[in-house]
This record gives sequence, structure tokens and C-alpha cells, in this order.
Amino acid sequence: MSPGALHSVLVVEDDPETRTYIADAVISDPELQLVGTAGTVREGVAVLAESVTDVLLVDLGLPDGNGTELIRFARKVGADTQTMVITVFGDEPSVVAAIQAGARGYLLKDDRSADIRQAIHQLLLGGSPLSPGIARYLLKRFAEAERAPEPTSLLPKLSERETQILHFVVKGFTFPEIAELLEISTHTVTTHARRIYRKLEVRSRAEAVFEAVSMGIVARD
Repeated sequence: MSPGALHSVLVVEDDPETRTYIADAVISDPELQLVGTAGTVREGVAVLAESVTDVLLVDLGLPDGNGTELIRFARKVGADTQTMVITVFGDEPSVVAAIQAGARGYLLKDDRSADIRQAIHQLLLGGSPLSPGIARYLLKRFAEAERAPEPTSLLPKLSERETQILHFVVKGFTFPEIAELLEISTHTVTTHARRIYRKLEVRSRAEAVFEAVSMGIVARD
């Protein structure tokens, strides 16, 4: 995307009031452009197939299917599309399924502290916006995984630099922040990140953090 260009956003939510609220938040940000809204998986697929979408904001419980279907479709047609779930479902199966599908952020609708615009920009900077309840769940899952790490022989072989960058990713640093800390270019950090994702067999930052801690490659304080 060229300097000064707007980041395109698609909102998929079946509740009209909630859909309008999220869409209005996008429209009110001068750096964002609403490319469309949808209330079903089918409508969302149609927009994703015809428009370049930088950010997908999607509910999980849709009338004709689950939002994870859209997350997977977005990854298929637009590898650079960043997805954030906004839903009422905070149960373990829903969270895990969304992250495995490729979601990089997860907000609960009853999270009064959530700022949609701020979360979108955090997502675009390489972050993973999470509601407090979701973050606590993931930390608990990470802690349980750390007590039973994968055998060393089964761990992916990361270089020293890749392990160093993965450590910062797990701590929540953005790619520009990591570049500044290591005194290298953001492009170099992005290149290393792609190699890390490939070795961990993941497609997003959230998945990389999940796998890194689950495997015991990097500890999360």
C-alpha cells in the first residue's frame, strides 16, 4: 500500500446494531476505509472475492455458518488480510478454532475497554489485540503447555536470530519495535518472521506465539 493510502476494512456481523456500531468506528478514522459490511458468510465471501481487504472484522456466529470459514477464505484470496474476531463466544473451542484458522486478534463484545479503532491499528502494526478474558485464557493455556514441553528432537530448528525475534514477538513487540531494538531494518525482521512462520507451520503472529510457547521454544513471563 502506498504512503498515505487508506487501509481497507470489511465488517461481517449479523446483528444490525452491532454492525452499524463497528462500521461507524471504522468510518470515523481518517486512516481507514470501509469497503463493505455483510451479515452472512456468503455475503462476506462475495466482498472478499471482489475487493482488496486489509482488515477483516468478523463475528463467529453467523446465520449461514461460522466466521472461521471467512477467516480461511480471506487467507486463501488475500494472504495479507489481517483478521480480528469480534464475538460473544469466549469459550475454549471458539478461541482455539479462530486462532488456528488465522485470526490475529480476538475481542469480546462485552469488553467495555475495547477500542475498535485502536485495535485495528494495533493489528496493522503486527500486534494481536485481545480482550482481557481471552488473554488470561491463552496465558493459562501457555502455562499448562510449558509444564509439558515437546521433546527437543521434535522442535523446529530456528537460527539464533530467528529465536531472538520470536522471543520479542511473544513479548508483544511490533516488527518496527523489534527492528529498532536489534538495529536492523523492519524488512529484515519481516523476512525472519516469514521463515519462523514457515518452520512453525503457522500463518499468523497469534499462531506463532501460541506454538512457540506451547512447544517450549520461548517462555512467556
